[in-house]
Parts: sequence; structure tokens; C-alpha cells
Amino acid sequence: MRLRCAVLDDFQQVAVEAADWSVVADDVEVVSFDRHIDGEDDLATALVGFDIVVTLRERVPFPGSLIARLPRLKLIVASGMRNSVIDYAAAEAHGVTVCGTASSSTPPVELTWSLLLGLARGIVEESNALRSGGPWQSTVGADLHGRRLGLLGLGKIGSKVAQVGLAFGMHVSAWSQNLTRERADEVGVERAGSKEELLANSDFVSVHLALGDRTRGLLGPAELALLKPTAYLINTSRAAIVDQDALLDALHTGRIAGAGVDVFDVEPLPADHPMRTAPRLLATPHLGYVSRGNYATYYGQAVEGIRAFLAGAPVRRLP
Repeated sequence: MRLRCAVLDDFQQVAVEAADWSVVADDVEVVSFDRHIDGEDDLATALVGFDIVVTLRERVPFPGSLIARLPRLKLIVASGMRNSVIDYAAAEAHGVTVCGTASSSTPPVELTWSLLLGLARGIVEESNALRSGGPWQSTVGADLHGRRLGLLGLGKIGSKVAQVGLAFGMHVSAWSQNLTRERADEVGVERAGSKEELLANSDFVSVHLALGDRTRGLLGPAELALLKPTAYLINTSRAAIVDQDALLDALHTGRIAGAGVDVFDVEPLPADHPMRTAPRLLATPHLGYVSRGNYATYYGQAVEGIRAFLAGAPVRRLP
């Protein structure tokens, strides 16, 4: 009897064609779910008959209570090599192997700049007006050259975002709790003296931090109040780093010029979520990692991980 493999959140229905699954076809039946399954009870019902689960990023939590309800589960393959929503101790206790895949930092860098440029030049508003017979030129774009880009975080993604900003002729500064002057010099950017200094002096602020106890709620009402009224905030990292109610208030009151957001407190966003209708907001449905190249890596290495598991030699084990 073949093992059954569930591929979760395959919204575009491309998982099977993004990789060569034929190499495991004799041993594994693949079932793709193109709708998000929310809630432990629904997940337990949907996955109870599966031996393998392939999950994208950290969208679907696997707490110990869920793992205990999946007696057939033997392998979880999660895209990326870091996942904070899987209970690894429970997985080990129930004999479940957890593996990851590689993930490129380039797609979120590119999306960050898509959002920033879209906001700065009013791309969506102007395009919609042109296509609907609206006014010819209704916005005045914000310049990038000579303006300051402030980066919260200067890791793999933040440093690449910085290089693009420098290419645009922007002044680029960065801050994080562990950022050293040596690292800032290495990337070629200024090291801000404090988070508050960076927020107050930047024309564009982009978030590139990992979510943890020190970064959760890092930008609250007091921090957002430091931004210039002409400033734009970009978040392609994690929603919880920015207080969502404070951000909505800043957008509705015009406290900031706008925000570009790719991550949300609940995903997928409910139809009545206030982020769907907030003014001054350019929002995308968590597309940061969604690219052909990344999907080829995710699903190609998921297949590789399944083959290795079947051979008794799992690869890229987590944590």
C-alpha cells in the first residue's frame, strides 16, 4: 500500500508540476489541498489519513495536540530551514520526522521593492484610474534618490534591500538590537544610533527582522508616531513585529503617507478583515516567498526529502 502525502496550501495548484514527483509515485500518493485548512479540529479531520505532510513556511501550526491526533503521520516537510509553529519535541515523541528545504532570500527582497516603488509612485491608483477612465495623473510621486531608507534588520534580506537602495542613490541606515558598526560598514550603510533615531529620520522604513520575544510588537503606537507624515512603512517580514491596530490607526488618520504589507496577523485574511479596506495601504497576500524558482526549490527538495526518508536516511532534519 502506498503512503499518502498531503500538500497543504497549494493555492495556485502548482505543487505537483513544480517538481518531479514521479520518482516517488510507486510509493507515495500525493493529494494537494488548494484551500487553507484552519483550526486544529478541521486539520485533524483532513489529515488523519495521511502519512506525510508538506507544508509551506509557518502558515499551519503543528502543536503536540494535533500531532497526537494523526496516528499515521510519519514525516513533515516544511519549506525553509526554520519553523516556529512545529512542536519538535511532540513530533519526536510520536515518531514523526521533520525536515526542511532551502529557501532563497531573493524573492522577498524583490517584493519589498515592488511594494516600496508601488507606494512611492502611486502605481495601483494610477493604473486603476487609467483603465477605468479616471483622471489623467492624480498623484505626485515620492522621490527615492537622495531620500533616506531605514532598515530594521540587516541580515540576508535586509542587506540585499540595502544594496538596491544604494543603487537608487538613497541614503541607507539600519538598526537592530545586535547590529554592529562593523556589519553596517561591511554592507556600506550607516548604523543608526537607536530605533527611535532611525524611525524619525527615514523617508521609507522597511522591516527585515525575525519574529521573537524581543521583536514582537517592536513598532507600536509610540514608535509609529515617530515617523514623518510623509514616510512609508514596508513590512514583508512578520505581521506581529508591527502592532496591527496601531498601523491601522496611522493609516486611517493619515499619520503616515502609506504602508506596504505582505504579512498579516491572520492568514489568509478573513473577508471582513480591516486590512482589506484600510486607506493608504498597498497589500499583497504573503507573496514574499512565492516565485517559480522558490517553488521549484521547495517542492523539488520536498520530493528529495521524501525519497531520503523512504530510504531510511532523512536529510535537512529540523530543528
